[in-house]
Amino acid sequence: MVNMLERPPVRAVRETKAVGRRTAARLTLPTLLTLTAIVTIVPFAAMVMVAFAPPSGRTFPDALNPANFTLDNFSRVLSSSDIPRWTVNSLLYSLVSVVCVLLFASMAGYAFAKKKFPGREIMFWAFLATLMVPFQATLIPSYILVSRFDWVDSYWGLIVPTLANSQAVFLMRQFIMQLPDELFEAAEIDGASEWRIFTTIVVPLIRPVLATLGIFVFLWHWNDFLWPLVIGQSGKMQTLTVGLATLQTQAVPINQVMAGATITVVPSLLVFGLLQRYLTDSIAMSGLKA
Repeated sequence: MVNMLERPPVRAVRETKAVGRRTAARLTLPTLLTLTAIVTIVPFAAMVMVAFAPPSGRTFPDALNPANFTLDNFSRVLSSSDIPRWTVNSLLYSLVSVVCVLLFASMAGYAFAKKKFPGREIMFWAFLATLMVPFQATLIPSYILVSRFDWVDSYWGLIVPTLANSQAVFLMRQFIMQLPDELFEAAEIDGASEWRIFTTIVVPLIRPVLATLGIFVFLWHWNDFLWPLVIGQSGKMQTLTVGLATLQTQAVPINQVMAGATITVVPSLLVFGLLQRYLTDSIAMSGLKA
């Protein structure tokens, strides 16, 4: 009888086990996130260290010595006559694509979300089904079509085929569908045109998602490699990603290649830093509306 009274209550045991599981879960998630962050950051840190290291310190652990850091690799890369041209090509390819993709996607998203016309759902889902087709499967037909327009090795051929972004249209449609219909009905009663409704009502309300999508589109095009490689057949039309890949075939030291790769990361960090506030606002608005 005494032993039975000394046993802890079953409820207390269960609560103790539940607390232990919650504590383990709280410790496991930060650990996994920390390990993921380390795995992600280590290659980037190695690239930066090798970029600043002298030719004699391009391997580890020699590249870890801060006393040997130098800017000679960056100066030699920037002094190359091709790097400025590649940078301009990458900026034009990325910035023009961002503007056009956001414009076309927002207009298409508004039409699919708020306008009623025959075949709307069929057209939308058919357009969305293109997401299941890998880009490699459409690479040759796209190249043949571009070549018939005589756009090979030109900005037209580089930019135009990438503007029809079904993923961007889907994101815009889902966001615009959450906007209240009363706003559009009131504007139509006041006699506002479709273009005025789009510019004065839709665009200001979707500004956070425009910034978020703009970050992704810029990164997609800035880091794009395959399509610029196929279209840019001359050195003057190569982008930074393609140009840096060609440096490895020209017996360029690995330190200078890493310096060029480090330079390509800077615009991405700047764009993300400038638009981070809008990205946070977009996530917060999506969470509130959900």
